[in-house]
Amino acid sequence: MMDALLGDTEICAAARSARPESAAAETLARVGWGVIAEPGDGVAGALIAQLGAEEAMRVALDDSRFTLSDRVIGEAQRRWRPRARPRSVVESLQGAREVGARLLLPGDAEWPESLDDLGDHAPVLLWVRGDASRLTMPERVSIVGARAATGYGESVAAEFAGDLAASGTLVVSGGAYGIDGAAHRAALGVGGGTVAFLAGGVDRAYPAGHQQLFERIQTSGAMVSELPCGAAPTKWRFLARNRLIAALGMATVVVEAGWRSGSLNTAGQTVGLPLHYHWHSQDVVTAQSVWSSDPRPLRGLRSGQRGRRSMDPLEGPVCVVALAGSRQIVYANSPGQGSVL
Repeated sequence: MMDALLGDTEICAAARSARPESAAAETLARVGWGVIAEPGDGVAGALIAQLGAEEAMRVALDDSRFTLSDRVIGEAQRRWRPRARPRSVVESLQGAREVGARLLLPGDAEWPESLDDLGDHAPVLLWVRGDASRLTMPERVSIVGARAATGYGESVAAEFAGDLAASGTLVVSGGAYGIDGAAHRAALGVGGGTVAFLAGGVDRAYPAGHQQLFERIQTSGAMVSELPCGAAPTKWRFLARNRLIAALGMATVVVEAGWRSGSLNTAGQTVGLPLHYHWHSQDVVTAQSVWSSDPRPLRGLRSGQRGRRSMDPLEGPVCVVALAGSRQIVYANSPGQGSVL
C-alpha cells in the first residue's frame, strides 16, 4: 500500500498540502494507519513504536515475514488488510481540508505529551477542528458523566466546569448529552477553553442535537478525533475515545454514572495514577458520584452553599457516591472494586 500511496501524485499532493513541513511518506503512513486500524489498536501501536509508521505499514500489509501461524499478527492483518485502500487515505485528507481540520502528529508543538502515556494504545494522529494549542494548556481537567443526567447532576457538572474554566483550566469532555454537554457549556459560558473528543470523524456532529454546541466549541476550543473524516461513531469507538479523555486530563471527574457506564470506563483509564483526595456534598438530592485522578486542579473550587468540599488525604483511588441525603465513600483500587469506609 505504501508504494501505491507514494506513486500517486494526487495523494502525495494532498499529503504535502496537509503538512508542508513533513515528509509525504510519514504523513501518508500515519493517515493510512488511521484508516486501517481502530483507535487504541495495541498491535499497530507496538509495530509503529518499533519500526516507525512507514516501515510498520509495509510490514503489516506487504511483508510476508509474518504468517497466520502468528496468532496476534495474523488476527491484526485480517483486520487491517480489507481497509487498506489508497483511495481511503486521500479521502481522509480531502475530507479534512473541506472542513478545515488540522492533522496533528506526535512531536508537533501542539501534540499533548500526556497521550503518549498510553504506550502502544496511544493515538497515531489527531484530527483537530478549532484551536489545537488548547490541547497543551498547563492545567486540564476531564469531566464526564451520564447522558440521562438529572438537573442536579448537570448543575454539579456546570459548577465544577465553570469554576475550573474561569481559573484558566481546560475542561475536557466527550460532547455527549447530559453531563458532557453541561461541562462544555459552562466552560464556554465563562469564556474558558474546552475540548471535545469525538467517537467519529470531526466532520460529523454527534449527537446531532449538539451541532450548535460543537460550533461554539470550535470557536473557543477544539473538537478532536483520531478517526478520519466520515468515520461513524460506534459503541467500541466511544469506549476507545474515553482513554484519550482520561489521558489528556490531569484529573478525571465523573458525575452521575452507573457502575457499568461508559463514564466509569473513562475513570478506569486513570487507574494506576496517584489519587489522594475526595469531594463530598452534605445535601445531595439524587444519586451522584465523583471520581478524581489528581487533586491539584480541584483545589481552587469555591465552597457552595449546598455542600462542602474536603481535601482529606487518602491513599489510592477514591470514588465518592452520595445517595439521597446519605453519604458513602468507596475506597478502591479500581472502579467497582472496593469497600465502604
